[in-house]
Amino acid sequence: MLTEDLISRMSHGLAPVRRLPSPTALTLRWLGIAVIVVAGAVALVGLRHDLQARIDAGLDLRQMAAAGLTGVLAALAAFQLSFPDRDPRWALLPLPAFALWLANLGWGCLQDFARLGPEGLHLTTSFPCLAFILGFGLPLSLAMAWLGRHAVLIRPGPVAALGGLAAASITNIGLTLTHHLDAAAMVLAWHGLAIAVTTGAAALLGPRVMRAAEA
Repeated sequence: MLTEDLISRMSHGLAPVRRLPSPTALTLRWLGIAVIVVAGAVALVGLRHDLQARIDAGLDLRQMAAAGLTGVLAALAAFQLSFPDRDPRWALLPLPAFALWLANLGWGCLQDFARLGPEGLHLTTSFPCLAFILGFGLPLSLAMAWLGRHAVLIRPGPVAALGGLAAASITNIGLTLTHHLDAAAMVLAWHGLAIAVTTGAAALLGPRVMRAAEA
């Protein structure tokens, strides 16, 4: 049998393979979903009454910018890692922005301590923070897992965890726009807890979503 005939027989009836969108295209697709979800959440809850004053003070604006950058870079890193030929060091991409975010919150804690003394670091409960980020962030994390489902046999855990970080970071912007927390220590503690829970839940549930989507 000629080689050409063998190839023709082996390839007969095969369905064409659809090429995956690029990591950048997947990131933009997911960000579009995230913006719609967060905007809907803000519209549902309503803007905080002192938002303009807080933005004029500068701290909240810097925090939102750092959170947004963390979210965008974490999403891009997740989709880069979902391709088998990408360097695992893509996972480090959001770390500088995340460190900047934490540094802004830490600086706010120092300012509160200098202004109010130990009272400025006093912590109380704020379960609405946890509920907002987890309630809107986890569905966005699972949406990213579905978009990156082709990673199920490669790096499902890191992709899902980065998706959780991206979703929690973007959702944090909506929380800052709607929820009243003046003390930087409270923001650091409760927003940080919400981000950690969302990222952990995404790392646990995301691979299952990938497997179900690919089944």
